[in-house]
Amino acid sequence: MTLPQPERRTRKDAARNRQAVLEAADALFARSERPEDLTMADIAAAAGVGKGTLFRAFGDRAGLLRALYEARLEPVVEAVETGPPPLGPTAPPQDRVPALLDAILCFKLDNRPLALALEESGTSSSPYQAGHYAHWHDRLRSVLEQLPALPNPAFTAHALLAATRADLVEQLAGREDVPREQLRAQLAEYASRVVAAR
Repeated sequence: MTLPQPERRTRKDAARNRQAVLEAADALFARSERPEDLTMADIAAAAGVGKGTLFRAFGDRAGLLRALYEARLEPVVEAVETGPPPLGPTAPPQDRVPALLDAILCFKLDNRPLALALEESGTSSSPYQAGHYAHWHDRLRSVLEQLPALPNPAFTAHALLAATRADLVEQLAGREDVPREQLRAQLAEYASRVVAAR
């Protein structure tokens, strides 16, 4: 009988613990009314692991939030990079811009507590310094650059993405109780007007 190698067992334990932490964090953020109050200790207790395990696997709270956000976001990123029109890379830019913003908005509506917690934990308390923001800005700017008469695609990308900020989504969907389909329609109209105004 061959016993498992200690290193292999350690890697399996680490992978299992990482998954348990992500699942526990996912559940906690989904039902939390104040995601900023969730601590690493809360998440460790819910996952059944020590706090040190969290810090070894994710570095800090922001690292855990990023890992959870990226895991949830993976299908959206895949659709943007390889999916069919109007979101995928073969769609005309005037169709792709509203579709891209709609995908981001829907993701944030579906993940409001997590998106809010992550954007509030950006470098220097600025969501604009976070890696996920840079990803979406680069992606949107590259689509806008395909519209030759559009001035300053980089600024336009910032202005359009401002309409999908988690704090604005929370204000509109959470505090003002604006229906989801109304938010989507308003954003689509805004994005289409910006693209058409070139």
